[in-house]
Amino acid sequence: MSRFDDPVIITNSISGTVANRDQCPAIPYTPEEYAAEARRVVDEGGSMIHIHARRPDGTPSYEIEDFRAITEAIRAEVDDVVINYSTGAIGVPIEKRIEYLRELRPDVAALNMGSMNYAKYSRRRKDFVFKAVFENSFDTISEFLRAMRELDIRPEHECFDSGHVANLDPLIDMGLLEEPLQISCVMGVTGGIRPTAKNLSHMSDQIPGGAGGRNNWGVNGISRDQWMLVAAALTLGGNVRVGLEDNFYLPNGEMARSNGELIAKARQMTEDVGRRPATVAEARELLGVPRRDVTRRDVITHPIEAAEA
Repeated sequence: MSRFDDPVIITNSISGTVANRDQCPAIPYTPEEYAAEARRVVDEGGSMIHIHARRPDGTPSYEIEDFRAITEAIRAEVDDVVINYSTGAIGVPIEKRIEYLRELRPDVAALNMGSMNYAKYSRRRKDFVFKAVFENSFDTISEFLRAMRELDIRPEHECFDSGHVANLDPLIDMGLLEEPLQISCVMGVTGGIRPTAKNLSHMSDQIPGGAGGRNNWGVNGISRDQWMLVAAALTLGGNVRVGLEDNFYLPNGEMARSNGELIAKARQMTEDVGRRPATVAEARELLGVPRRDVTRRDVITHPIEAAEA
């Protein structure tokens, strides 16, 4: 098989919750802005969008109605894209984070695979910008997994260190996980693994079944190291994520004017190594996610899908 026959799932981290427009004017706040960014993402080759909800004033939200408004706006704007919800939070009850999964049933939901220190450090200030303990115990992980299995939502396993990849092993043995898995190596967060190509190679080697097996893996690079990690992942056979949640800047140091510009660069890099972006249909097949025109168990109660049925 030629490398060009090896499709790459290009994911967009569209907004996040921490950064604001004082730092990057292109960050979307309103549902309409999310939808416009989604159009740019899909047009440039993105096949999955990772969503943190915001209120129209830009503040983070974990409310069903904000996730619903954003999702409906995106689905009205693009023919198809894999919808991926964040479930990560500090100080927000698990039940509240499962509520919006249960009500809206995205295709995929991110699942953090281990507890850790989670921080941003400023060398200029010689101090932390923020710091917290990010709780993701096996009890928490298992509760999310049981809910996702019940709701037919595919988990995206976000691993901030190689030990988080190893945390998959008992869950597979318990039968809580079914292959193909989707594993994301998150690199560049203070408290997690350092963002180097060697560390990405090490993490990919820890994937159950190996980096070349049936499980999908990719990299989520934080800050300007993102582009070096994208290049490494593409060469090693992985998928990639880029977007304004993770990094504002293009490789030449210019601030991106949209998520579409970041996706366009990731697409170019994908093609430069002899691979190609996966279509949305291919991404769904690789991830084990049903097509939107296939009836799911939730079609009657899911307000978005019911409107389309």
